[in-house]
Amino acid sequence: MFPIWSKSALDGTSRGFEKDRVVLDPAYLVKWDSNDPLNPQNWPVAFKWWVTFQLGMLALVGSLGSSITTPADDIIAEYVGVSREVVVLDVSLYLVGFAIGPIIWAPVSEIWGRRVSILPAVFCQALFSIGTANSRNVSALFITRFLAGFFGSAPISNVTAALGDMWSRETRGTAISLYAVAVNGGPTLGPIIGAAIVLSPHLSWRWTEYVQAIWGLVIFSMTFFFLPELYPPVLLKRKALQLRKETNNLRYYHPHEHLKLDIRSILSKQLSRPLRMLFTEPIVTCIAIYASYVYGIMYLTLEIFPIAFQEIRGWNPIIGSLPFLALLIGVVSSVGLNIWNQYRYNRISRAAHGRLIPEARLPIMAFGAVILVIGLFWFAWTAEPPSHWILPCLAAVFIGVGFNCIFQQCLNFLIDVYKVYAASSMAAVTMLRSLMAAGLPLAAKPMIRALGIGPALSIVGGVAAALLFVPFLFMKYGPALRKLSNSRLKPRGIGKLGCCEG
Repeated sequence: MFPIWSKSALDGTSRGFEKDRVVLDPAYLVKWDSNDPLNPQNWPVAFKWWVTFQLGMLALVGSLGSSITTPADDIIAEYVGVSREVVVLDVSLYLVGFAIGPIIWAPVSEIWGRRVSILPAVFCQALFSIGTANSRNVSALFITRFLAGFFGSAPISNVTAALGDMWSRETRGTAISLYAVAVNGGPTLGPIIGAAIVLSPHLSWRWTEYVQAIWGLVIFSMTFFFLPELYPPVLLKRKALQLRKETNNLRYYHPHEHLKLDIRSILSKQLSRPLRMLFTEPIVTCIAIYASYVYGIMYLTLEIFPIAFQEIRGWNPIIGSLPFLALLIGVVSSVGLNIWNQYRYNRISRAAHGRLIPEARLPIMAFGAVILVIGLFWFAWTAEPPSHWILPCLAAVFIGVGFNCIFQQCLNFLIDVYKVYAASSMAAVTMLRSLMAAGLPLAAKPMIRALGIGPALSIVGGVAAALLFVPFLFMKYGPALRKLSNSRLKPRGIGKLGCCEG
């Protein structure tokens, strides 16, 4: 069903083909045939779900690595000789790597495809996790954590765009709902797994990273053999090469094989595109700011929950990490809302004669924004005794629901708006949100010690309340902003020398 491409079809060395001398005839432009089995959109549904599962597991590798060491922070701080405030950098530097990585990985995916941009990076992340486990000083620890985050950001940045390659807009929301559980479940599962390792009499803190490396290598091995390429331009390029070989007709072509890949072009177009979109695309800028703050709140909980449940209530590390399950329950619970929203979106799209209506995805984001604010204020004023412990746990469920509703609809909205540039728009958002997530945990302990949990989290909730306008802004002014964005990013086609200009 899925072709095993010949070596010449993969490397562009089809016999007798000299792409600089070929006159490009539009009649021989390679496109998808009707019901083309090579088109990821036409793959069997069962196979799509198998691929979606693999992509979700790749994303879980990256997200789990961000938090699995947090229960060992006090032990690590004592071992390397730093304060408890400084050791938080093991999470923050990992997330700085998350911020920088997408600038590289998203353009790589838009040139060479999804597999090349994800799998080697996941393998390297596993290697640097082993490096962290074998660190003997603070410098080695922080450097390897940063590099693990840099490589671990590849699936986080590119998996959503890969799902857009495979699933139609009518079904993509459901797939992204399950993918979002993997991405957002990682930071909540990490502390639980890490606490179990740290309290084991037979394992040291180093095993938090060994377990992360083993998990990464297992998923890498599975996807190396079973994950197909999904990026349509790369697949059409391979199809053109195969047609030239089979027919001996050198006129078959696809624009993607004529991309300029000189250093100047890569720097000025591919690598700079996420940054340009972040600073020149109003939609990306606003979504990035809002999603970044919400994402930062998720990582803020990595520091707040241990204070609330272990330091203040006196729970041991394993019991004290269980409230993260409440956060995960909230994330999972929101899947039903997001799937319902996908069916609602389909009805609206059909009524509009099949047109994309990105704004139709946003009511659930607005709902999630309100629920998140309620959860933050609820947690702020019930985290400490005499309030019963179930109250902050219920508040954590609200935070999880709100976070995932916002997070997923941000992804769907950007894919609908930017289509072929979805990976670059995701990279821009991933970069900013990771920087926010790196910074907020550093402020948690000083802020709580100075103000207390109630006032400190009330400030966080107040900022979230001030940003409530974002989804409503896009619901009202989204179409006008989309027209402006589409005109800025419209590809310029094929130039005189047969090079794709974009």
